[in-house]
Amino acid sequence: MSMEKTTAGKSTKKKPKHYVNNEEFLVALKAYQKKVKDAEAEGKEPPRIPEYIGECIFNIANKLSLRDNFINYPFREEMVYDGIENCIVYLNNFDGEKYDKPFAYFTQIIWYAFLRRIQKEKKQLYIKHKVMEREILAMNLADVQDDDFQIMVK
Repeated sequence: MSMEKTTAGKSTKKKPKHYVNNEEFLVALKAYQKKVKDAEAEGKEPPRIPEYIGECIFNIANKLSLRDNFINYPFREEMVYDGIENCIVYLNNFDGEKYDKPFAYFTQIIWYAFLRRIQKEKKQLYIKHKVMEREILAMNLADVQDDDFQIMVK
């Protein structure tokens, strides 16, 4: 979706500003992966993930969580955290020589992390429901048994 700006009879298209620049993100990822390989070759600890890469991953996860698919879940923050965690785990699996779209790669990782979180939460909700159902049945059964006992005593 492009916006047109008119100035003195001339129309120019204004480029939309993206929250993650794919080219800069790719360059930063390649540089980081090179540092990781160099550290591994020297037997050192891998370097810390650069702040720019972290910001990109956070922005992707946060914006994706605002889509209609995910915005109304009460555990949206946990979904974002899971997405970020999965991106960190799979950060070095991105092949910058083969692919040139890290935005798409990490968006897909985050998307599936969101779906896994939703499934976990649904399972937990089902378990809570079953526990509550059993408690109510147990309480009702106890009440019925108390009533029967009182009838027998009389």
